Amino acid sequence: MKILITGADGFIGSYLMEHFAFKNTDVWGTCYYPTIDIRDIEHLKPRLLRCDVRYFDQVVDVLNQIKPDLIFHMAAQSYPALSWKIPIETLQTNIIGTANLFEAIKLVGLDPVVVVACSSAEYGSVNEAAIPVKESHPLLPLHPYGVSKVAVDLLAYSHWVNDKIKAIRVRIFNTTGPRKVGDVCSDFTYRIVMIEKGKCDPVLKVGNLGTYRAILDVRDLIRALVLLWEKGQPGEVYNVSGQKVYQIQEILDVVLKNAKCKVIVREDPALLRPSDEKIIYGDSTKLAQETGWRQEINIEDTIKDMIEYWRHKII
Repeated sequence: MKILITGADGFIGSYLMEHFAFKNTDVWGTCYYPTIDIRDIEHLKPRLLRCDVRYFDQVVDVLNQIKPDLIFHMAAQSYPALSWKIPIETLQTNIIGTANLFEAIKLVGLDPVVVVACSSAEYGSVNEAAIPVKESHPLLPLHPYGVSKVAVDLLAYSHWVNDKIKAIRVRIFNTTGPRKVGDVCSDFTYRIVMIEKGKCDPVLKVGNLGTYRAILDVRDLIRALVLLWEKGQPGEVYNVSGQKVYQIQEILDVVLKNAKCKVIVREDPALLRPSDEKIIYGDSTKLAQETGWRQEINIEDTIKDMIEYWRHKII
């Protein structure tokens, strides 16, 4: 079996690459604009192919070279806040990139399983009465990133219905862990270690601490993605969410508890988003029932691992 992971130089993609590489599987990944420190996956470089998914010919070339039996489509502009600054690039990368992948599969004549990374951002702001949100909930995204992921989701579904490409859609909720950058957990842990090492003033600037998030460790997510490849149903959509909700203030408290220094916490208006979902928490019952998946890693262990990652990374 040959496996292709688009966006293998991203946070989730890099963990998927390692998962299959450690099993001595014939796995390949595409890379274009790394969102992790590429040195963390230096050992995987011989298996990485440069490809900008916005360009159809590049996607076709990769599929012709690998001819994969299984594809994990992770390539994306994946930061909601950044999507306000680069909305066109976000839409092109996520929507056109996904369309290019499915059209290239048809052109090359492949019949792979395609596990597609969708997002909880598709749901937008959900009334507390509908929490935890189910897959059947209306999709009303609040930012360009969320809009792009609705399109990715529906493109995958339409190609299953019309072309019988075995697409499995995965709405991924807040996921973090070592290597992650650009989310609240990585920002807090990174800056705490910078303060510990005396590289910045002992002031931790924060945004909105009143929102609520169910946080999932990336290693639990990888198990879910693999189980969905093995047991998920083509054409179906699955939530993958942490099973406990934390206020961002609680996340901060865990970080501060593990810090080796005293810190002043100060609100910074620049860190506030134009719109922000009050609570993000998904119902993963469907995933659990069909695959046997359950969350295994708690937030305390995830935060500790992230802090240790930065302690070794920052010299």
